[in-house]
Amino acid sequence: MQRISLTQFLIEQQRAGRTTADLRLLIEVVARAVKAISVNVSKGALAGVLGEAGSDNVQGEAQKKLDVIANEILIQANEWGGHLAGMASEEVEDVRPIPREFPKGGYLLLFDPLDGSSNIDVNISVGTIFSVLRCPEGCVEPVEADFLQAGREQVAAGYALYGPSTQLILTVGDGVHGFTLDREMGSFIYTHPFMTVPVDTQEFAINASNARFWEAPIKRYVSEMQEGKNGPRGRDFNMRWVASMVADVHRILTRGGVFMYPVDDKCRAQGGKLRLMYEANPMAMIVEQAGGAATTGHERIMDIQPHKLHQRVPVILGSRNEVERVSRYHAEA
Repeated sequence: MQRISLTQFLIEQQRAGRTTADLRLLIEVVARAVKAISVNVSKGALAGVLGEAGSDNVQGEAQKKLDVIANEILIQANEWGGHLAGMASEEVEDVRPIPREFPKGGYLLLFDPLDGSSNIDVNISVGTIFSVLRCPEGCVEPVEADFLQAGREQVAAGYALYGPSTQLILTVGDGVHGFTLDREMGSFIYTHPFMTVPVDTQEFAINASNARFWEAPIKRYVSEMQEGKNGPRGRDFNMRWVASMVADVHRILTRGGVFMYPVDDKCRAQGGKLRLMYEANPMAMIVEQAGGAATTGHERIMDIQPHKLHQRVPVILGSRNEVERVSRYHAEA
């Protein structure tokens, strides 16, 4: 059986008119950065990269050493390639311009360099999430407003999962495709074609410690699942929660489920917990391309018009029938 590399896959997508040469090169550069991050993650304590960095990110959260390292790897890998007009990182307040000495391209890259980094020190899977937008026509020096595009405008989205194996999950608008890093060869191999999210599920993922803060529709939904066979659903459900969005979404993409980080009394003032541009939009595109659904409970995530770069939103995504049920409960309330 022929092994198809990420490069070959992207060239075939380009020949089919689904990507451009610049977008292909951009994704390949992101993939190279992912390999470098994977090496740092896998070394852990051996490389002295665990623990706090002694600084806070733009959200006021304590940064891990690997947060800072992953952010620098992605910036340095992408700033000189000539396919980007600008970048934005969850870890940095302002847009990152392309240095003047390098050529510019027509795309904007947004990324969460190390999602789930609170799990690093306990050796649980973490990941990288990225989103690609077109730079508005005529834009020379992109500013924050140029990045504020609805999720439906994304031309590509993906994530890397640093687990027992390193995987790269990607969509360019024609389904969701998975690649596994062959560490000996140093290349990503196409291993999971056209990944799909089952429409029904018996698993849900939510931080149950926040139950007392939830709104009524979420309390109703989770309560019905917990009642199992004896409740209105008439069947049992299992709860899973890794506290690393990449790991939780990857499980859903692999075998179904629903992931929820709803708005509650703790995060209401912020609008939600997860970041629209760096987490919600790219994951929504991936899940929808795999046949699932992604909503805030009130509206489709990819229809939200962003009003700031680090905007937060509620996130409910995964198996379509369950996501639609949660949305219905919100409408009824």
